[in-house]
Amino acid sequence: MDDRQRLRYSRHLLLNEFGEEAQERLLGAHALVIGAGGLGSSALLYLASSGVGRITVCDGDTVDLTNLQRQVVHRNDSIGKPKAASAAATLSQINPDIRIEPLEERASPERLLALVRGADVVLDCSDNFATRHALNRACVAHRKPLVSGAGIRFDGQIAVFDLRRDDAPCYHCLFAEESEAQEERCATMGVFAPLVGIVGAMQAMEAIKLIAGVGETLAGRLMLFDALAGRWHEVRLARDPGCRVCGAHRAAA
Repeated sequence: MDDRQRLRYSRHLLLNEFGEEAQERLLGAHALVIGAGGLGSSALLYLASSGVGRITVCDGDTVDLTNLQRQVVHRNDSIGKPKAASAAATLSQINPDIRIEPLEERASPERLLALVRGADVVLDCSDNFATRHALNRACVAHRKPLVSGAGIRFDGQIAVFDLRRDDAPCYHCLFAEESEAQEERCATMGVFAPLVGIVGAMQAMEAIKLIAGVGETLAGRLMLFDALAGRWHEVRLARDPGCRVCGAHRAAA
């Protein structure tokens, strides 16, 4: 770390629990972010400004006027442009010293498996169960920590699945792929703008703690946020020994 970087990240370096060693780990880390929408916007801004050295952002959508109510990484002149490229342009302005890799695609399960392999931490900022489950399978296969967030209407949630640990539950333990869970989308259900900002910022916080090795992460816990009431609720998570993704008899990823 040079003197200019020490100045840029000085507020991190002043923290006794953080310091230069943790910042060096951030600078050398690779974060994979799936989704550059409401959750991804907030997460990406904090990952970049905090100094995560390499960020891959994957999103196959383009920026729409309705996105700008909550997707704060995009600008008015980004309408019609790919979200991944728009996000990369903003992040490069925030921190030109880090490497941003925009992928303008909706990644297949096979592609996610390849992308996860090279990452140190994975942030699920997607908006559909198919992607969430495919990403979870890839993280289980490569034993990579997964930071999962979601937000709809006034309800948000965040959890960490630290799949480096043998006793860690995975996303499938919580939301089985064959369940009857209804797919809810912002386009039809609506979403309170600051909600996804809060959850996305917390995803960045958990990812940074995982990379830097500081503090206690949300591993094994699901945090539920009711924005209307301004209340958090915590649910403890346990691994399902019969889980077909991470259990002893799991299916091939």
